[in-house]
Amino acid sequence: MRSLRYDEFQAMRRFPALDGLRAVAAIMVFAFHYGGPSWKWLTGWIGVHLFFVLSGFLITTLLLREEHRYGKVSLRAFYLRRFFRIMPVYLLVLFLTWGLARLSGSADSIERLMKYYLLFLNELLPASAPYLHSWTIGIEQKFYLFWPAIAFVLVTAAFRRRLAVTAGLIVLFIALIPPDIAWLSWPIHYVAILLGCLTAVVMHHPRGFAVVRPLTHPATATVVIVVFIAFQVAVQYWPIRFGQEALIGTYAAAAALLLPALLSRSVLARGLGLRPLVFIGERSYSMYLVQSIAARAAIGLLPTMGRRSTGLFLGAVVVALLIADVLYRWVELPMIEVGRRLAARVTRRGPRDSGDNSGAGGTTGDTAGVPAAELIPRPREVLADTAPATRG
Repeated sequence: MRSLRYDEFQAMRRFPALDGLRAVAAIMVFAFHYGGPSWKWLTGWIGVHLFFVLSGFLITTLLLREEHRYGKVSLRAFYLRRFFRIMPVYLLVLFLTWGLARLSGSADSIERLMKYYLLFLNELLPASAPYLHSWTIGIEQKFYLFWPAIAFVLVTAAFRRRLAVTAGLIVLFIALIPPDIAWLSWPIHYVAILLGCLTAVVMHHPRGFAVVRPLTHPATATVVIVVFIAFQVAVQYWPIRFGQEALIGTYAAAAALLLPALLSRSVLARGLGLRPLVFIGERSYSMYLVQSIAARAAIGLLPTMGRRSTGLFLGAVVVALLIADVLYRWVELPMIEVGRRLAARVTRRGPRDSGDNSGAGGTTGDTAGVPAAELIPRPREVLADTAPATRG
């Protein structure tokens, strides 16, 4: 029963509990879209912001460890990895959605809006648009166009400077939120991602890690996880007068504090790292993308289950997971490998501290059989971009 040490955190190549959290977030989104009134207590719509925080944390951790090994981050390599991680499945499901719409004679709307899908302006889609849930992909893709350039090219490897820039961006996006709006303002979603980035910056540095280290003690972590669960259930009672932007910002900050607790050896953190949840979490990106297709298939298989019911919710999850497993094995992993190889080809560089090759090289014994794209590199090795799944 002790807190995680800094060297143990840096040696971690897998964060299984975070995969489990992705699984929970994905299921929450399905419950919101298809579960009906019985699942209103879960407030599943806010689960997408778990994805945003996780994405900021994981991708920034990857970039920080790449910088630690090589002395700098290759933007070309990063964008190649992102492209082959996100685009193949995204475009495949987009055109599958279009094809199904053609068969049903309702392809006009998706064809008219195709420019939004292809330019990742998905958050500007009308509420009646097909493939509407892809708005979160648009948010993340635009964020990762500028984040590495600002945080790793314009800002050198100085902890305080990078911390200040990340905090400054959070303040900037909060300032961009209009005071009076009819619907959620897009800057708040970037605040959620940046809070994950900020957590990664803090935890990567020894002094920053010392601040959050108490959260990794099993006893403290258990309290943090339980409090977060209670907060999740209480979200439905958030006072309307405070606004949804304040709710999302508070929720994302709570999720950022949750991350160190999930790296602990607490029973609850280990529970999230169980293989079934990790299995779902690894496939959550494709699950999220095919959710509307899966729901229609579930209704077609069992028409009596109705719309927006527990039966439809569970049926959609099962069908989506089956489809996602195929996409994960035959599209995601092969394309991730293509991106990894192309990224390696455009960099072709050696470690900055080549005299110490501890942790360098291929897969170690305790991670044998784990796809490289799902590993978080130690500080002296850089692997493929994990690009956590989406987003609601």
